[in-house]
Amino acid sequence: MKKVKITLLALAAALLFSCTAQQNATVATSPQEQSASQGQNSIDRFADIEVLRYDVPGWNNLTLKEKEYVYYLSQAGYAGRDITWDQNYHNNLTIRRALEHIYLNYNGNKTTADWQNFEIYLKRIWFANGIHHHYSNDKMKPAFSRAYFDQLLKDTKTPLSPTVADVLFNDKDSKKVNLDLSKGLLEGSAVNFYGEGVTADEADRFYANMKSPNPQRPLSTGLNSKLVKEHGKLTEKVWKSGGMYGPAIDQIIFWLEKAKGVSENQKQADALALLIKYYKTGDLKTWDDYNVAWVDATEGNIDYINGFIEVYSDPLGHKGSYESVVQIKDFDMSKKMEVLSNQAQWFEDNSPLLPQHKKKNVVGISYKTVIVASESGDSSPSTPIGVNLPNADWIRAEHGSKSISLGNIIDSYDKAAGSGRLKEFVNDDEELRLAQQHGELASKLHTALHEVIGHASGQLNPGVGTPKETLKSYASTMEEGRADLVGLYFLYNPKLQELGLTDDWKAVGKAAYDNYIRNGLMMQLVRLEPGADIEESHMRNRQWVSAWVFEKGKKDNVIEKVVRNGKTYFNITDYGKLHDLFGQLLRETQRIKSEGDYNAAKNLVENYGVKVDQTLHKEVLARNAQYKEAPYRGFVNPYITPVKNSTGQVTDYVLKYPQTFAEQMLRYAKEYSFLPDHN
Repeated sequence: MKKVKITLLALAAALLFSCTAQQNATVATSPQEQSASQGQNSIDRFADIEVLRYDVPGWNNLTLKEKEYVYYLSQAGYAGRDITWDQNYHNNLTIRRALEHIYLNYNGNKTTADWQNFEIYLKRIWFANGIHHHYSNDKMKPAFSRAYFDQLLKDTKTPLSPTVADVLFNDKDSKKVNLDLSKGLLEGSAVNFYGEGVTADEADRFYANMKSPNPQRPLSTGLNSKLVKEHGKLTEKVWKSGGMYGPAIDQIIFWLEKAKGVSENQKQADALALLIKYYKTGDLKTWDDYNVAWVDATEGNIDYINGFIEVYSDPLGHKGSYESVVQIKDFDMSKKMEVLSNQAQWFEDNSPLLPQHKKKNVVGISYKTVIVASESGDSSPSTPIGVNLPNADWIRAEHGSKSISLGNIIDSYDKAAGSGRLKEFVNDDEELRLAQQHGELASKLHTALHEVIGHASGQLNPGVGTPKETLKSYASTMEEGRADLVGLYFLYNPKLQELGLTDDWKAVGKAAYDNYIRNGLMMQLVRLEPGADIEESHMRNRQWVSAWVFEKGKKDNVIEKVVRNGKTYFNITDYGKLHDLFGQLLRETQRIKSEGDYNAAKNLVENYGVKVDQTLHKEVLARNAQYKEAPYRGFVNPYITPVKNSTGQVTDYVLKYPQTFAEQMLRYAKEYSFLPDHN
């Protein structure tokens, strides 16, 4: 998935570029059902994380049938939740269930530091869908001792093998996704997409030899399977009904069938029928057929994302993580932003790309601002703010794409954000004024340009393989950087004012540039441990973009590094020249993708996007330590609850909110655990 993730730090910078039908009691209305914001938006805070609620404005304006459609789609999403856990690490479900058993059954002293640290550890694992940090990919170790843990296991009669328990405390499987080539992309990654003994070279050869029936429309080979060795031979364990993850997929199918029966129109029903067929067969041609039908189903108030989509967690870029988002159209904001998709050809024609890399006919981009009703799998609790699908370049070229901005998620972040950290890192009062007055709009416009124009822009040269084949482990960060650069190039352009999207294009563009450079060169470093390299794809792309233009602009002092009272700042002295540098880098990044130039991608990312100035990092961490805001934020979902009358007929669906993060996680574990510990 082409996806924009966001954290509190990015919002502070204002710019960055995821109950059952059987209940039959009549539900009385309570404050928890009305609005997340009627209570505190924040529901929990632990470690480096804050958990929020989000509102679903307009819920009561939906018809009963529309609410039912959302309910069924949401249930389908939750049914696959544990797939994500198992994909992230093969011991995750075993560990989570053991920790949850302790949490529910421990009757000892819960006021000790050890127990509090146990609760924090469990919450961190819940938030990350596993034992590895959701953003850094590093294994999270407990702040309590092995002896204390063994006593918890004994006191609660919790079964857990010593070998698995050891993993929590030792250095084995320390990185979920490793992108350091020297450590081995698969050998150094704990993610559960490849079987024991499978090397990156073997996997690359396996998929290189898997020819698509139509080379002009290549299949997404490897997207929905685990590659393993059986009797010394490589084979795929396909994720489908009757295959790997079959029990959970059967539940997904059950709810999708119900959703198809109440869909808003025939095109929605046809797309759902193909998605169901795909889950039943695992056939990748059916997956492509579904995506074409889904892109074409643009009418109606309800839409969704469901499937094995995001490939960021696979160091080789083949395997899709399971995720689900169910959304309701925000008519007002969608209308305002629709102008971008209508002007897609103008942006392509006026981009700085080489002529042979420009699309002559940009087709079928639909852009909507939506209201999220539920998220699951890889999209929850940590969520994207923008999404552009499908991934396949040939589908995008022939049939178009859907771009969405998750409006209520962005609004929830905005409500929770503070300005203290921003004031610490801006260079002067003018930079602060620009951020405060224009940063929010700059962020929304960059998200829209990134998703609608960026990911739809450009084309591959004839005969060049897909980026996952040519650019390999650098494909994801190169694509996200390319889309960011498209947005950055056009953010400083009077066309935005001509289209009525702003009344001061220069001020918005300056705010966007300030925020991007400030975040890419400094503020995002607070997410790293001292001494660490950057490994997450989005963090890498923000640094290599920022560091490249900083270096190339040194001759003209386009961005000056200012050190004042022992504190570092980055000050843009010439926004026009910086705009030109973004254009030059965009042209080169598109050339790399279009030509499949692996060595150029490697040099760009490794030279500018991986290594961290450790002196600056230490300084940033020290300056950031005074602020209490959590670096990362995520969300609980509302419970979409059927209301039934005395005869058992559903008369409404209302929203309830959990009182605590733990409540929702335990409820999900109880109601949506369809998989065994090991799959």
